[in-house]
Amino acid sequence: MLERYKNYKEINLPWLKSIPSHWLVKRAKSIFIPINERSEKGNEELLSVSSKYGVIKRNNANVTMFMAESYENYKLCWENDLVINSLWAWQTGLGFSPYHGIISTAYSVFRQKESENNCKYLHYLLRGTDYQWELQVRSKGIWRSRYQLSDNTFLDSPIILPPLSEQNKIVCYLDWKVSLIKKYIFDKEKQIELLKEQKQALINQAITKGFDSNVSLKDSGIDWLGKIPKHWEVRKLRYFCKFQNGISESGDFFITGTPFVNYTDVYKNFQLPLNVEGKASSTKKQQELFSVRKGDIFFTRTSETIGEIAYSSVCFEDIEKAIFSGFLIRVRQRINKMDLSFAKYYFRSVLSRYYFCKEMNLVTRVSLGQTLLKNMPVLLPPMEEQKKIGDYLESTISKINNLLENYEKEIYRINEYQTRLISDVVTGKVNVQGVEVGEVVV
Repeated sequence: MLERYKNYKEINLPWLKSIPSHWLVKRAKSIFIPINERSEKGNEELLSVSSKYGVIKRNNANVTMFMAESYENYKLCWENDLVINSLWAWQTGLGFSPYHGIISTAYSVFRQKESENNCKYLHYLLRGTDYQWELQVRSKGIWRSRYQLSDNTFLDSPIILPPLSEQNKIVCYLDWKVSLIKKYIFDKEKQIELLKEQKQALINQAITKGFDSNVSLKDSGIDWLGKIPKHWEVRKLRYFCKFQNGISESGDFFITGTPFVNYTDVYKNFQLPLNVEGKASSTKKQQELFSVRKGDIFFTRTSETIGEIAYSSVCFEDIEKAIFSGFLIRVRQRINKMDLSFAKYYFRSVLSRYYFCKEMNLVTRVSLGQTLLKNMPVLLPPMEEQKKIGDYLESTISKINNLLENYEKEIYRINEYQTRLISDVVTGKVNVQGVEVGEVVV
């Protein structure tokens, strides 16, 4: 347990009531000066500001904005300069640069008047959750996505300053603790990836080969599918399913209270919304044509990835009439050839995604039509075997999912701990001066 300092003094900032008695509060303008130096040719390293990491190289950033033809006259920054994205300062869009390079002219650059403070300490402070309040209040604008922090407003903000020797100790402590936390998160994420691979391998093995390792195999007749158990069938979906595009209506039609299937509900939770209030807008004919039943399978007609396949596990017929919207295609069995649990895993397997990749030759599914779905080959073990496979996967995958959920919660909790720890240390709520610091983990 970290101890507090012995003596504190009140400063009564809205986000911080007191600091250690020997610490100072200064305005940013007494520490920083704005810099507006420009690149002549724009040949320097292009940098960007990430709310997660601070200043990073642009080629390492996940940026969707267009790349300029020329970076001539872009702003220059040097190592240890503070760079602020004025439009995203309220979302920690700032940091001290570890590089010399060029940045957008929309960014602000500040430099310490004298090198009397540890930039790494200031980096932790300004990106901390407590200080975020200060940046949010000082950023002004009509729309939240366009809040802007002006240079003068930032320079008028308060900065908490321990003595330099304490700043250095704080940085050593936080670098060490943050490295341990990152190592912990990295290890957990590796475990998550391995579990996901294990889950997918179990599903693929079960739906393509079953459980009998001694079963006789035959050629499936499909080059990318390979050999399958001799007693299994390969049928196209058109053989035992019928297809229906969703209803094309404006958003108001659904908002009025009509129960409807939407992508988020069925994809993430494998279920449909039950608690729907209001009178349905759909007519009886529409309710019949665009109905939703237990076991219906929904494919998104336009999506960013090829894996957005939903599975309806709730029947509305005894509750209220439900309909589905135009960006979905409903696939419903005419002949009962697929067990519901087996179907759920089959259509969310690598096998199904591979079909879309191969047939459409796309990484993303731009527009999916009924023809492609109708020609989709499906493996059909005998119904009794399908049920065994489905039951096995339900039991096994639920255990893996529980582990994944626990790991995700652990990562969330340790991130929360890191955030709180940094804020407590840089604002003097706890004293780390006497703490023995270990080696930073790479």
